[in-house]
Amino acid sequence: MNTMQDYDDATAFLGHWGPFQQSVFFLLSASILPNGFGAFSLVFLTDMPSHHCLVPEVNLTQEWNEAIIPIKVVNGKQELSSCSRYRLDVVRNLSAQGYIPGRDVNLTDLEQEDCVDGWSYSKDIYRSTIVSEFDLVCGEQWKQPFTSTIYFLGVLAGSFISGQVSDRFGRKPVLFATLAIQTIFSFVGIFAPSWTVLSIILFISGLGQISNYVSAFVLGTEILAGNVRVLFSSLGVCMGFALGYMMLPLFAYFLRDWKSLLLALSVPGVIYLPAWWFIPESPRWLLTQGRVEEAEAIVRHAAKKNKVEAPQVLFEDYNYEHYNVFYLLRTTNIRNTTVTLCLVWFTVSIGYFGLSLNTSRLHANPYLSCFIAAAVEVPSYISSWLALRYLPRRLSVICVLLLGGVSLYFVQLVPQGLSYLSIALEMLGKYGLTACTSLIFVYTAELYPTVLRNTTTGVCATLSRVGSCIAPFVFELSVYFKYLPYILLGTLAIVSAFATFFLPESFGRPLPQTIEQMHKKER
Repeated sequence: MNTMQDYDDATAFLGHWGPFQQSVFFLLSASILPNGFGAFSLVFLTDMPSHHCLVPEVNLTQEWNEAIIPIKVVNGKQELSSCSRYRLDVVRNLSAQGYIPGRDVNLTDLEQEDCVDGWSYSKDIYRSTIVSEFDLVCGEQWKQPFTSTIYFLGVLAGSFISGQVSDRFGRKPVLFATLAIQTIFSFVGIFAPSWTVLSIILFISGLGQISNYVSAFVLGTEILAGNVRVLFSSLGVCMGFALGYMMLPLFAYFLRDWKSLLLALSVPGVIYLPAWWFIPESPRWLLTQGRVEEAEAIVRHAAKKNKVEAPQVLFEDYNYEHYNVFYLLRTTNIRNTTVTLCLVWFTVSIGYFGLSLNTSRLHANPYLSCFIAAAVEVPSYISSWLALRYLPRRLSVICVLLLGGVSLYFVQLVPQGLSYLSIALEMLGKYGLTACTSLIFVYTAELYPTVLRNTTTGVCATLSRVGSCIAPFVFELSVYFKYLPYILLGTLAIVSAFATFFLPESFGRPLPQTIEQMHKKER
């Protein structure tokens, strides 16, 4: 007896949906909530309030006080310059001599200077953000998208090591350790004295963020069976994420400064700690480690909870071969599949995070637009769950990618006045890419055998994290051409849809256990 399919047979007597499975299902889905608001809290933490140079209290006439900030034309609208002012000493002399700006003095001839006394930030929306706290504007403006990138670099490092670590130390310790890291470092961030320190703290918090998501995903997939497993991996995890994401604008609306928002986001982790006594380790993992007694104890406990009789002998001897990452490139068949999947993961991730981080620019009200972007996830997860139940994988992935890509292409055709239409198209694009995230997770797990499954998911997740690290900068491209970000994301989605055409189909077939059982693409 050496395959995981036999594990499903050995534990079939438990049933699929007893009290044991229900508690695992809901507790693990709930552990994903903090990931939902952690990932996108950056939308509010790093938002840039409108700002202009601070003018110190010096004796200026009313007219000069109003005229000292130059007016620039941006996108056809007149705005106060946010990075320069007329030279203070010159203006003070003119004011003292009683000249009136615009009548006696031509303002365009005056010399300008940088904001040497710092900035004054608008408090219309936020009391404070990281940007206004550490002055990440003008010459330092690159730090604003870079803050999100640093966080996602932490996520990248986390997805690189979390697969290896949870294969080594077990799913459960890693789940709780990373939840603790995430909670503690959100809290510590409040006391950061400088942007550099805050960035390091955010990096570590990102490290915990993804590892916690992946451990919960893998643990649930390994404990649950049959349709409940599909339900968990497509709806349970994702709904937990979407609910957390929908709670974020609510928190941010009532807590307008970044420190109290961070504090509020670290509370759920503390509440979650008692779950340690209710969530078991994965028996499958214990078996691969040769810890048969512990695995049996967990299954017997589950039987007691579900009020069913456990057989005398549960597991006979197990043996496992271990494979490494390079196996994914060895044969042509595996290599093509791996490269194609990596492309799709990368595309979906750069699109999903690019569109999600762009929400604060969508609409005048950042809270509303963040909520809409989060609410779009609910129908897309439900439709991907239905697609996973009833439709071939390849077809579903191609359709949602085309839907996402084409609607992003159409954004540039929307006339200026119809901003709601372009928001709708952008949300349709996000709908397609979000549906694709949960489809591709399951598709990948179905294409690879048990011995490679975690490794592959890790490699693909790592590449998709590269996408999310680039994502904060994608919408900075709109400086060169307003619609460049949409064209880029649309093109990537359409190219990926075309590549998916060459993957094997896995729908309605048993999960492959060994390399030999990997599905070949039918000619």
